[in-house]
Amino acid sequence: MSATGSNNHELWKLYSQTRDPAIREKLILEYAHLVKYVAGRLSIYFGSNVEYEDLVGFGIFGLIDAIDKYDVNKGVKFETYASLRIRGAIIDSIREMDWVPRSLRQKNKELEKIYAEIESETGRPATDQEVAQRLGVSMDEFHKLLNKINVSSVVSLEEFLEQNHEIDTEGPDSRRDAKPEAYAELSEIRDILADAIDRLPEKEKTVISLYYFEELTLKEISAIMKVSESRISQLHTKAILRMKGKLARHRSLLTE
Repeated sequence: MSATGSNNHELWKLYSQTRDPAIREKLILEYAHLVKYVAGRLSIYFGSNVEYEDLVGFGIFGLIDAIDKYDVNKGVKFETYASLRIRGAIIDSIREMDWVPRSLRQKNKELEKIYAEIESETGRPATDQEVAQRLGVSMDEFHKLLNKINVSSVVSLEEFLEQNHEIDTEGPDSRRDAKPEAYAELSEIRDILADAIDRLPEKEKTVISLYYFEELTLKEISAIMKVSESRISQLHTKAILRMKGKLARHRSLLTE
């Protein structure tokens, strides 16, 4: 970073008092790296469907919004607050493009169900061949489908995994009144996901670990595992389908 923490604090105080466009420009440049990082992480969902540069462009709007709305007196780190805003801006922009057809969302749900059924029947991770056969498609069609459906699962699983360690933008005491049953449900979901992750095939488990727990970008994971970014994206998609399928099956068993 080009400025020290104390200098940044002074910069924020000055901007909150003056709203000087020149100071705002300095803050945008100071925190532009956050946009690149968030875009680099979200690109695991989009593969070749959306260019990385477009994700960065969408994210810049989130950064500007975060700078304008940030309250330096609330005691929340700007990096935490801005990362959420940037991520939200990118996802909102993708949704506005609305190029994920309803049929693809339905295929996503169907795949989750198939993974859950096969793994429940066999007691082991479903293979690509088994899933493709039950879906009634060739292996080539199956892999093409995996590349397409990333986007339709961009929110749900990541929120489950991340909400536990994201700092609340309203301050540390804001969740104290939350209902105990909500915490119990979240704890149960965490246990189900932990078990699902443990049962993933090794390469998928590695991708999930590097992405969600080491918080690396698609490019970094690709370099570590020495396979293409599109292959990492596919492994990530299959892991998500398995885990979401397990969650959905758990919920359906509870409501039967």
